[in-house]
Amino acid sequence: MTRDLRVCFVGDSFTAGTGDETATGWVGPVVAAVRAAGTPVTGYELGVRRETSIEIARRWYPETRARLRDGDDLRVVFSFGANDVSAPAGRPRVPHERSLAVLTDLLDEAAASGWPAFVVGPPASLDPAQTARAVDLSAGMTQVAEECGVPFVDLAAPLAMSALWAESVRAGDGIHPDSRGYRMITEIVRPPLVGWLTRP
Repeated sequence: MTRDLRVCFVGDSFTAGTGDETATGWVGPVVAAVRAAGTPVTGYELGVRRETSIEIARRWYPETRARLRDGDDLRVVFSFGANDVSAPAGRPRVPHERSLAVLTDLLDEAAASGWPAFVVGPPASLDPAQTARAVDLSAGMTQVAEECGVPFVDLAAPLAMSALWAESVRAGDGIHPDSRGYRMITEIVRPPLVGWLTRP
C-alpha cells in the first residue's frame, strides 16, 4: 500500500518564504525533494509573518489538526525564533527561557497527538546582536530537542558566517533574503529533513 505522508510546516515569515521572488521559499523545495525520492507527500505551509513562538503556540494545534485528520504518517515541522530574538523596543520580544519553554510545550503536545516532530531554528540577521541571540537560542533549542528525542537543524551559526547570506538579505527587505538566501536555507535543511521524512 502507498504510504500517505502528510506534513505541517508551522512557523513564521521564513517558513512562509517571505521575500523570495520565486515564491518557493525552502518548504517547497523540501517537499519536492521528498517526492523526487519516491515518497508521496502532502505538505501544508503554515507560516505567519511577525509571529513569535508564543503566537504560534496559540494557533498551531487547531490548524494542524484540521490538516492531519487523514493519512497514515502524520508529522509536524516547527520553524521559528527570528521574531522571538528581534528587539524593536530594545529587548527581545520573547525572553530566551520563555522561548525554550514554549518549544518544550509544543513538542510535548505533538508527541501526545502522535505526530513526530522536527525543529528548524531561526536564521542569522544583519544585526550582530540579534544574530548572537539567535545563535544562543538555537543552542538552547538543540538541547530541548535532544531531551525530547526530536531532530533539530541550526540555521543561525552557518548563515552568520556567510557573506552570500548577508548579501541576499540586503538585496531583500533587510530582514528576509531573496531567493539566493532561501536556497541556502534549503541546502542546510534539506538533507536531514528529507532523510527524516522519507523514513517510515
